[in-house]
Formats: sequence, C-alpha cells, structure tokens
Amino acid sequence: MWNELVRNKMLYMMTLPGIIFFLVFNYAPLYGLLIAFKSFNIQDGILGSPWSGFKNFEFYFKSIYAAQTTFNTLYLNFMFIVIGLVVQVSIAIMINEIANKAWKKWFQSALFFPFFLSWIVVSALAYNLLSDKFGMLNSLLRSMDIPTVAWYNEVDYWRFILVLAYLWKTTGFYVIIYLAAIVGIDSELYEAARIDGANRFKTIFHITLPGLIPTIVILLLLSIGRIFYGDFQMIYALVGDNGILYPVTDIIDTYVFRALRVQGEFGMATAVGLYQAILGLILITITNGIVKKYDKDIALY
Repeated sequence: MWNELVRNKMLYMMTLPGIIFFLVFNYAPLYGLLIAFKSFNIQDGILGSPWSGFKNFEFYFKSIYAAQTTFNTLYLNFMFIVIGLVVQVSIAIMINEIANKAWKKWFQSALFFPFFLSWIVVSALAYNLLSDKFGMLNSLLRSMDIPTVAWYNEVDYWRFILVLAYLWKTTGFYVIIYLAAIVGIDSELYEAARIDGANRFKTIFHITLPGLIPTIVILLLLSIGRIFYGDFQMIYALVGDNGILYPVTDIIDTYVFRALRVQGEFGMATAVGLYQAILGLILITITNGIVKKYDKDIALY
C-alpha cells in the first residue's frame, strides 16, 4: 500500500480534498449514531447520557404514524423515480432530435432553469397557483362557471401535485445528464443505421435507448439507495404544517422533524435516520446484485 501511495502520490494528492470532505462530513458524524441507543440530553453529552437500548426505535415503530410515513415515503419516491425516468428520458430524446441548434439550446436552458430555484420559491409559485381565493387555477375555474377547489384542504390531489412539482423542478437536471450520455454514443452507429434504411424511431429504439441503459441503471441505483429518504425540503415547503394533508404527504423526514422540534426527541430522530440508512443500504445492495447478474459492466460496484 505504501509503494502504491508513493508511486501515484500526485494522483492521491488530487483526491485528498474529496477524501477529507467525506471523512469530516460523512464518517466523523457516525459517532453521533450512539444517540440512537441513548436517552440523550445536551447537558450530559453523548458519552454521559444513559443508555436506553432500543427504546428510541420503539418510540417510532409503536407510534400510529410509523406505517403511514414509511408508506408515503416509499410511494412518493417510487412515483418520482418511475414517472421521472420516463419523462426525463423522453424529453432528452426529443431535444436530441431537434435539428435547429438554437432551439435545442433554448429548450435545454428553459428546462434547466427551475432546478436553480429553491423549494421556497416553488412553494410561493404553487400557492399563487392553488390559493383558494386568489389562485390562478380557481380564477380560471370561476371564469368558466366551474366550482372552485380548496386545494390545500383536498387530500386526494396532493400526491399528483407533488409529482408534478418534482418533475417541473428536477427534470432539466436529469435531461442534461441523459443528453450528455446520448452525445457519447458512437455517431457511426447512426450513420450505419441510416444507410440500412432505419428511420428516426428505429434509431431511437435500437441505438439511443440501448446506449442510455448504463446511465439509466446508475441513476436508478442511486435513487433506490435513497428511496427511504423523502425530499424534506419539497414536502415541508409545499405542505408545511398543514395537518389535513398529512395522510398522503407526511413522510419519515417531516415526522422526525416535528418530533425533534416539538418534543426534542434527539434519540428518536437519530434512530429513524439509522433505520433509513440501513434499509437503503440493504435495498441498493440487493438491486446492484441483480443488475450485476444481468450485466457486470453497468452495475454500480
């Protein structure tokens, strides 16, 4: 190992900032996982606080919200992954097929712009769109003599609204990734296909989509690894403390945040974070194993 470090010392020096970052922000905080097994109080600190075994885990799993928040987290993330994948790949392919470079750049920029907006800004836009009295949607419904909808009181619509908000904000980022992958596909394959008489649809299905599979699999594996983590910023910005919408929008992260903010349950918050991490690791390991059996070259590791 020492010989390897000496022989490639410049390369390892280049990776040193990244290594330090992960050590400080990813590995050093693992010490705090002890809080999950302790009755933590700030005065005694982590080591001084008494051990509590698995009581912090019981606090969450015995609550009436454990099953609901876990289901909502998995369901919403599943919708984000599946619908997002179809929409992102489809839009990337459509933009790639645009012949005019100016229009292609315009569409890329227009799609990418929402990614730079914070969820607070998106929540303000959503409120102006969905507000009961002054929202654009209800104003449009009133102009057509159609009964208005109290959007922030209607549980049935909000999973669909969250999926739309997620797609609007994040699609541009993933489209750029897929476009970069399409650019990396050998152009000679397209030329050979055109010589053989293949039209655009055949080149898409037989060249573009197969060429995107490695990128799709890697992004899919990374998404599955975080499927037990909800997008706290999105949910809390759009829904906030609206208890009416909790049955369909309350995820593990927002529930833990409320428990930490209202009750000061540091131990429970840490225990649930550990629970999410372990399940995410198990899930991504199983999924990566399945992918590796199919094709080792497109597996994550």
